[in-house]
Amino acid sequence: MKKEFPQFRFKLIQLTLSMSLGCAFILSPVGYAQTGTISTVPSSASTSTQSTSKNQSLPTLGDAARGDLSPMMERKIGEQIMSSVRRDPDFLEDGPVIEYLTKLGNSLLDKRPDARGEESYEFEFFAVRDPVLNAFAFPGGFLGFHSGLILAAQSESELASVMGHEIGHVSQRHIARMLGNQKNDFLIPIAAIILAALAARSSPDAAMAMVMGGQGLAMQRQLSFSRDAEREADRIGFQILKDGGYDTAGMLAFFGRMQHASRNYTDNGLSYLRSHPLTSERMADIQGRLFGERYRQRVDGLDFYLTQARVRVLQDSKAQGLIDAAVAFENQIKNGNEESRLSGHYGLAFVAYKKNDFLKAEKLLDALTAQIAQLPNQKKWLKETSAFASLAIDIEMGKKRPDLAVAKAKVALRDLPLARGLAHQYAEVLIEAKNYKEAEAFLRDQISLYRREAKLQHLLAKAYAAEGKQALQHIALAEAYALEGALPAALAQLEIARLDPDVKYYDLSVIDAREREWKEKRKEEMEEEKKGK
Repeated sequence: MKKEFPQFRFKLIQLTLSMSLGCAFILSPVGYAQTGTISTVPSSASTSTQSTSKNQSLPTLGDAARGDLSPMMERKIGEQIMSSVRRDPDFLEDGPVIEYLTKLGNSLLDKRPDARGEESYEFEFFAVRDPVLNAFAFPGGFLGFHSGLILAAQSESELASVMGHEIGHVSQRHIARMLGNQKNDFLIPIAAIILAALAARSSPDAAMAMVMGGQGLAMQRQLSFSRDAEREADRIGFQILKDGGYDTAGMLAFFGRMQHASRNYTDNGLSYLRSHPLTSERMADIQGRLFGERYRQRVDGLDFYLTQARVRVLQDSKAQGLIDAAVAFENQIKNGNEESRLSGHYGLAFVAYKKNDFLKAEKLLDALTAQIAQLPNQKKWLKETSAFASLAIDIEMGKKRPDLAVAKAKVALRDLPLARGLAHQYAEVLIEAKNYKEAEAFLRDQISLYRREAKLQHLLAKAYAAEGKQALQHIALAEAYALEGALPAALAQLEIARLDPDVKYYDLSVIDAREREWKEKRKEEMEEEKKGK
């Protein structure tokens, strides 16, 4: 069956190219995918090494790349890429989904803090709308997961195995090391293009052959490096999975299923897999690590199933997609275990919400929460995941009852004070309810606690705009853009704020201080980029 090339992956290739060139590095889309993407047809590996014990540190094999791409520059590149990814329509900005992925990822990193690297990266986990089974890592600790991969995982251990693999790519600095390897390789295709320009005068066919030959040689050299990278990521991921208390057999099971799924794609899908035919050797390496390991049964929590239910609906919210999702949820209710049945009912409530049938959605959600409250093994999830409260708040907003939405959000945030999605949702409903002063106070308190969250600054700008406080609106937007790595846009917003007729003396002092700070930072960035040339 022929599948369309996912738009997010196409844009990701374009974005990677533009960002890498902008940072004075040459990074081909093939090379990037091989380093930052999980392979579903794994590469070569030996079958001997057992997992290291918990008290051993992860190896730091990326130090040789320090001169080519510093950890600080890696983070900067990742932030710049993410500023564009967040604006992509396929980016799933869903509070409960991001909360679950972040909780799962941090649970793995907490067991192996050395995996954060020497800079102790604050990892960011997110999802994108794409049915292809895939995951990827951006420089500096940004890990993305396709909706198709999340849905394909049959257990939390399987999903955790992918996370561990991607964390391995970041901890071993594979992208920086690949760039170091490409320092000379990138001259090969450039030289081929120059020769092709000369050959084109007499033979266009010869010119094309030279270009393709040069690119092929460079790609082959990148491929040999990526095989080592995949093997290292498997090894590190296995260690992290084991220390995190997950079933290590999940890695073998999931890779095997992804290998089988790859056979359903033609020339338009999973091009990375076609470059790595050595599946059996990599699978054998994982099997070797499993030898002698005790079987570890792990019961998945309801939050894993609820996340899959939300992702199934969010992956395709068009009419036919919602029909297909409803059928899948009905099957879960008929044939699944308790968690699967409960998440099936949740999914039907979410489908009703997406169809704007808010009364039905409310009825289904209320019945489900009442049922869960009576189940001793499940009732804890009413206060341990934001999925229920988030949907209840959305339903109230759909019914045009912002005051009730505010009340529900306030209670939910009291129960889950660390749920970032709920915090953003609370601020949004306060603004919709025209409680601007309360929204401002809440957001300023949140910003003092979470200084790196650009979303809070965007919401504060929205609150200021509703009140007509234009100078403060542009200052908040400037702060948001700076956090997203867009310093030129941030400086432009400061200039707009400075020229506003209502700007206050204190605001001008803030503008001047920020302008000096960001101009100096921008100067340092440009000098760092020049060093990479």
